[in-house]
Amino acid sequence: MGDVAVGARSGHDGPEEQPERVEGVTSDDVVASGESGDDGSRARDGDGPGPKKQRSFWKELPLLVGIALVLALLIKTFLVQAFSIPSDSMQNTLQQGDRVLVDKLTPWFGSEPERGEVVVFNDPDDWLAGEPTASPNAVQTFLSWIGLMPSSEEKDLIKRVVGVGGDTIECQGTGPLKVNGKALNEPYVYPGNTPCSQDDQGGQFKVKVPEGKIWVMGDHRQNSLDSRYHQSDENGGFVPVDKVVGRAIVIAWPPTRWDTLPVPDTFDQNLGAAAPGALGLAGAVPLVLWRRRRLTAGNGRVSEAGTAG
Repeated sequence: MGDVAVGARSGHDGPEEQPERVEGVTSDDVVASGESGDDGSRARDGDGPGPKKQRSFWKELPLLVGIALVLALLIKTFLVQAFSIPSDSMQNTLQQGDRVLVDKLTPWFGSEPERGEVVVFNDPDDWLAGEPTASPNAVQTFLSWIGLMPSSEEKDLIKRVVGVGGDTIECQGTGPLKVNGKALNEPYVYPGNTPCSQDDQGGQFKVKVPEGKIWVMGDHRQNSLDSRYHQSDENGGFVPVDKVVGRAIVIAWPPTRWDTLPVPDTFDQNLGAAAPGALGLAGAVPLVLWRRRRLTAGNGRVSEAGTAG
């Protein structure tokens, strides 16, 4: 009887199904929404706000490419730029065909090149005169424009900073190279080369670096037309600091050559040039001490005589 009565009330032959429970919705809500004809009709008619349709990927692609190009140009201009090594003058530190990444950011904050750094700089005074210039295709030109490839049209050089403003650099015989009278131990010099070159074109020299300039040399000492061999140009072989593009920090290509370019330990020794004032002070100290000893000795004799009397 009970089963028949339930079946009669439900209108189904089987057991009555339980209504699906919706979280956060009560029966009062359901009734209220049923009584609100205006709101219900608007929802059914589609007049209410619906989900926004996402834009097609192909419509967004030009925007993404544009943003990428702008970022690449900003990075090339202010942060990092790739350069290609065209010669053997920096062997074995750098090989011909290597791609290096150059830090262009720190110079914007007033940082100047330091001894031992490998730097890229603009040709100061026709150092590259007569050197052939490559003719890149359209793709290479575009990639170099946005900084993804080195530019073949820019006349830049890469060397190691040996001396900065105020330093005295000297090469006599086969070496060693001296900075402010202190010999450098240079393990980065190309095997079989001598630190100094014995020739009469510039390999033997003693120069003082003016303020605001640097003296640069290649690691392949007998195969590098660096500051030594441009002493007759308008800068005397020195490179103005404002010609420096930035410091080479990483060998990025090929992958088998990936490495950083730190400052060698030989430049950690105290190579600073003593200022004239410091030299005068150093010379005055012994004289003052000597006079003090004489006065002390004299006072001692007076004291002894007084005591004895």
